[in-house]
Amino acid sequence: MPPTPEKKKKPTKESFRNVAPLLLELVRPRWPVLLLGFVLMVINRVAGLVLPYSTRFLIDRVVMQHHVELLRPLVMGVLFATAIQGSTSFALTQLLSKAAQRLISEMRMRVQSHIGRLSVQFHDANKTGALVSRIMTDVEGVRNLLGTGLVEFIGGLMTSVIALVVLFRISALMTGIAFSFLLVFGLVLSRAFGTIRPILRDRGKINAEVTGRLAESLGGIRVVKGYHAEQREENVFGKGVHRLLDNVMRTLTATSLMSLSAAVLLGVVGSIIMYFGTRQIIDGKLTVGSFFTYTLFLGFLVAPIVQIVAIGTQLTEAIAGLDRTQEILRERPEDKDPRRTQTLGEIEGTVEFEHVNFSYDGIRDVLHDVSFRAERGMVTALVGSSGSGKSTTIGLISAFHVPTAGCVLVDGVDLSTVRLDSYRTRLGVVLQESFLFDGTIRDNVAFSRPDATEEEIMNACRIARVDEFAENFDDKYDTIVGERGVKLSGGQRQRISIARAILAQPSILILDEATSSLDSESESLIQQGLSYLMQGRTTFVIAHRLSTIRRADQILVMEHGEIVERGTHEQLYALRGRYWELYTKQHGLESNLFLAPGEGDTIPEPIDAGTTITSRNS
Repeated sequence: MPPTPEKKKKPTKESFRNVAPLLLELVRPRWPVLLLGFVLMVINRVAGLVLPYSTRFLIDRVVMQHHVELLRPLVMGVLFATAIQGSTSFALTQLLSKAAQRLISEMRMRVQSHIGRLSVQFHDANKTGALVSRIMTDVEGVRNLLGTGLVEFIGGLMTSVIALVVLFRISALMTGIAFSFLLVFGLVLSRAFGTIRPILRDRGKINAEVTGRLAESLGGIRVVKGYHAEQREENVFGKGVHRLLDNVMRTLTATSLMSLSAAVLLGVVGSIIMYFGTRQIIDGKLTVGSFFTYTLFLGFLVAPIVQIVAIGTQLTEAIAGLDRTQEILRERPEDKDPRRTQTLGEIEGTVEFEHVNFSYDGIRDVLHDVSFRAERGMVTALVGSSGSGKSTTIGLISAFHVPTAGCVLVDGVDLSTVRLDSYRTRLGVVLQESFLFDGTIRDNVAFSRPDATEEEIMNACRIARVDEFAENFDDKYDTIVGERGVKLSGGQRQRISIARAILAQPSILILDEATSSLDSESESLIQQGLSYLMQGRTTFVIAHRLSTIRRADQILVMEHGEIVERGTHEQLYALRGRYWELYTKQHGLESNLFLAPGEGDTIPEPIDAGTTITSRNS
């Protein structure tokens, strides 16, 4: 089932717990790298505290008490600590940033693999561009969780704890006052991030929608230009961009308010420390060096909290992205159905529908009590008006769907219990809209069997008459066909699609308007190819051009999800029912794919009413 519509969720502990399993799964195999990163981070932060802490000795002992002999070792210690800090910073960036980028690559491959194994219903319910955004964009935030962002955040918190201890030792009074202000600010930040997280989650959703529409618009550029709809597409895309802009503006407003609060906090705390620190120096309770060190360490205490505004937003965005990624990963792949336990070996190819009903939404059936049997070597044609249930029937044969009632049997085995990887390798499909990848002619033909030999590929191309146009190109079979085969004609694309099915050597063959893109001459040329392809195979043909199915072993006439007539062409024509109505409208206008060479187009005489004809699911 497609995912349910997203509801705005506040960042409660429950929502963070949803992401926790995925976080643990990501961290567990990388704990040595993270542990090393934390060790380097501790060394880095401790080394960074040497300089501010040494100022106390510099002012009180070296300057005020004139212990010049301490100057050299003090400076050397600071230089050594600085070198350690710099080298560990470099190592942290190299170690964690590269680890995060590797993780992003792995996550993208994992999400793509998972989405590719989800059901046809899921893909029908989600835009391609939106899924691309899920794969490429949502996982980007992981680098802030396992990269330097999280380490900087934790390192800053650790430094602030050390600074807090030092500050209490220098002046408990000033530290208590400053800490109370920081505590209030921390509570304000907690509430602020509670507001930002759903905004960031919505941003991912909006971005996916805008990306999806953009991909559709670019993919259908010929339709857009054909109807001079460029301005309309600009307007639709503009509305999406403005929705995204509005979301970003809301985030910027929230983060700006937090930055303003941090600046005000820093000014207030600084003023208070200046007042009380000066009074304590005058009263002799604090040395000048101690006060100077105190102000430096106060910066280490305040800076991480101010840093939360930037890093916290990144981490929140990363959590939102992981939440959306987890949502996708929770979708069950179709081959993980617990019912699918049986593995098919070599199959004969007998397909049988037993009182099959099917509904897409669980409410309204689109197939009603469909029953028929197709054996190996038989050609079964499905005809009927649009929306009659032909494509749904083919979808059930392809195991894209599972019947809501009844069952589909393959060699006597319930197809809903069969492992898909053992079944679909026995299928060959030639669709009405032949889909080609942006590769070479050879690559597209070999897509059905990547391990096929060159001789097998060339033989399939000869049978489907691909060689007749491929040999005329400069690069021959290495010619790039372009995205969706845009550089080829419709007929050429269809011939490649047929060659691909021939190479697959399937047990069950599905031809969905396989010759719809061919002119009469091209259709005639590939008759032998299709005849070869159908030999010894269970073949299902969807055809609107009824002259192409006259030699079918059985024709199933479908209307409103039911089989209203069945029989051979001669039987159904003589019945003068629904098939006769459809056929007489087209007779004589189309070529006859299944006629043997020289066979005429004789119209049989009407038969007597007493002749046995199968009709109305009988």
